[in-house]
Amino acid sequence: MKKALIAYVSTLLTFLLLDGIWLGLLMAPTYRELLGSLMLDKPLLLPAAVFYCLYVIGCMVFVVLPALSWQRAAKLGALLGLVAYGTYDLTNWATLRDWSVQVSLMDWAWGTVATAVACTVGYLVAKRFA
Repeated sequence: MKKALIAYVSTLLTFLLLDGIWLGLLMAPTYRELLGSLMLDKPLLLPAAVFYCLYVIGCMVFVVLPALSWQRAAKLGALLGLVAYGTYDLTNWATLRDWSVQVSLMDWAWGTVATAVACTVGYLVAKRFA
């Protein structure tokens, strides 16, 4: 239980830090430019919090806890990010009128990398401290 809690918290904090930098600092102007009126002035915190908590549970169940090495955690994390973010971005691309192809491709790549890094950090921290 201790290992799972340490892994969860470290994976969550890593993912929040990475996504905060990506969404808040690096890509906010690009997303506003490419998505325009589709974006809210301020994001809704409750659905965002639910997403992050649930997504990290997926990271734990499918990647961090079953991984036998940090390399495996990185590979499985990348695969989970590829599938999850691909599902979101490709569905939006396929169904939304003013959805940006550029946003889909950038976000899909970002989700793949961010999930791989967060899962790797979660695995390493849990292995070290649990």
